[in-house]
Amino acid sequence: MQEKEVLLILTDRWADWEAAYAVAEINSVPTYAVKTIATDRAAKVSIGGIRAEIDYTIDSYHNFDNLAMTILPGGFAWQEARHDEIAAFIKKTRDFQVPVAAICGATIFLGKHGFLNEIKHTGDDLELFQKEHGYDGQGSYMSAQIVVENGFITANETAAVDFAHAIFHILEIDTNKEIDLWYDKFKYGMVR
Repeated sequence: MQEKEVLLILTDRWADWEAAYAVAEINSVPTYAVKTIATDRAAKVSIGGIRAEIDYTIDSYHNFDNLAMTILPGGFAWQEARHDEIAAFIKKTRDFQVPVAAICGATIFLGKHGFLNEIKHTGDDLELFQKEHGYDGQGSYMSAQIVVENGFITANETAAVDFAHAIFHILEIDTNKEIDLWYDKFKYGMVR
């Protein structure tokens, strides 16, 4: 059986910790392979200084039938540019009904491109969304750690464990019981 791909969309100065729990666990499951994708082949350096090589460029990716999810970690670059090429790619993934998971600044990116205007969502702060031209989803914004709605997972910057937990359930990387045990351990610690 061919592994399904989970794409991690990277920009320069991506927030390496925000998707770390998710990609580490997903990549340990034989059903999935986490791959990096960006607008070009240049390695992307995270806020923490981690240099990530790029597996695919957005314009060369065509394997949508084998795509299980697209994950967008936060980072400084999302608010510095529109990233229209990435937005077009996200639209295409949604045309194939591929779930999209975004955290922190990546939620703002989705907001300014209108992806969140009609669905419940969250992010770091409603005011950040409202500053963006193209965002008209204030009536659907929720002050929450994470929101899962209509094929989108959105999370605020403090919700890396919650983000991974929601991703694991959608990808069904294990039984619900095992996923929830993982969540309890990483959210609340081994020693209480």
